[in-house]
Amino acid sequence: MWMTINERRFAITLTDNNTARAFAAQLPLTLHMEELNGNEKHATLPTSLPVDASRPGIIRNGDLMLYGADTLVFYSTLNSMYSYTRIGRVDDTAGLAQALGAQSARITFSGQ
Repeated sequence: MWMTINERRFAITLTDNNTARAFAAQLPLTLHMEELNGNEKHATLPTSLPVDASRPGIIRNGDLMLYGADTLVFYSTLNSMYSYTRIGRVDDTAGLAQALGAQSARITFSGQ
């Protein structure tokens, strides 16, 4: 799967779970991901996804997670006590923080 921010493309490897499969079934999908606290981008999905949440402890830069049943999130690396369902991970995070920027971002997810 691919994620495009402006002209920059990043490959994402999906997790082998029902949540990731349901997310992939919604593609292509363009989201306006809001900035929060300088360490998170989040957007509400058009359709809720299956949930199998757990507390990951550390969320790493490039992790694509589901919070609740319909909120897609990206974080900078941080410790979290909240529960998430893992969707996937950016394969190579070089340049990801710069592409996401400090403001909200328009991000397109696609199968190709």
